[in-house]
Amino acid sequence: MAALLVTMLLALARAFLGPGRYNRILAINMFGAKTVLFVAVSGYLFGRPEFLDIGILYALVNFVAVIAVLRLTHETESDAA
Repeated sequence: MAALLVTMLLALARAFLGPGRYNRILAINMFGAKTVLFVAVSGYLFGRPEFLDIGILYALVNFVAVIAVLRLTHETESDAA
């Protein structure tokens, strides 16, 4: 769990310090994936299998949110050109 927390902190640092918009979006997506892993591992370690359902729901929300942000950024770039 400690290794997951470290990678989550590194992903947040990349999201705040990333050189471009898409690098930041990718870092946020990676943070979401690591959060799903963290929830699944903590559910396994604490003996709570229902945490896996929460992790799957969070993965779905993360996926939809990243797709929405990418569509929004793509539309604003094409409008500016």
